[in-house]
Amino acid sequence: MTTILIVEDNADLAFGLRNNLEIEGYTVVVAHDGADGLSAASRHAPDLVVLDLMLPAMDGYRVLHELRAGGATMPVLVLTAKSEEVDKVRGLRLGADDYVTKPFGVLELLARIEALLRRSRPDGARIYRFGDVEVDASRRTVVRAGVPVTLTPMEFDLLLALLRRNGTVASRIDLLREVWGHSAAVLTRTVDTHIAELRRKLEQNPALPAHILTARKAGYRLNQ
Repeated sequence: MTTILIVEDNADLAFGLRNNLEIEGYTVVVAHDGADGLSAASRHAPDLVVLDLMLPAMDGYRVLHELRAGGATMPVLVLTAKSEEVDKVRGLRLGADDYVTKPFGVLELLARIEALLRRSRPDGARIYRFGDVEVDASRRTVVRAGVPVTLTPMEFDLLLALLRRNGTVASRIDLLREVWGHSAAVLTRTVDTHIAELRRKLEQNPALPAHILTARKAGYRLNQ
């Protein structure tokens, strides 16, 4: 059974999330602060973490950093009351896979969770190559010039979405639908942020990419 860890200091919100997720058939573990969240992640090895950024003592940014630094690869969905783009970008750069801004609708949250879980599961045994990069879709591994590269689950799924198109252009909205499971145009910056991270990790010169290319006013494509 799929296990979801909720790290949320608001007891009422955590209770509501737990009830809704359990109704959907998930096993749910709840932690009310950052330290307990890290401990619960270690004990239960959840399939996904729902993480509030504004936690007492150890905030969500620190929790996220510690999770990724410790090798945790499960998808992380960030909950934030902050609306500033810089806060969202900071979370994505630390390894978050998606974010929801409070207040949010339960149906939207469930859709995001389902999309993250779906995209974090292996799909096929194909090996893709471009430049000095090799991508194993089954093992969900990436190697560049013989050196393993760590991608977040969402970065990996975005890369696969581009590779599957064999050089054709994917619009931001198409990528949102395929990778994140939603299509709100206001969130297209999420795609841009993840593309920037892929370029930083996989391109020889991220400022002048040779493979992960922008199709002006259309979207992105991957030149193999």
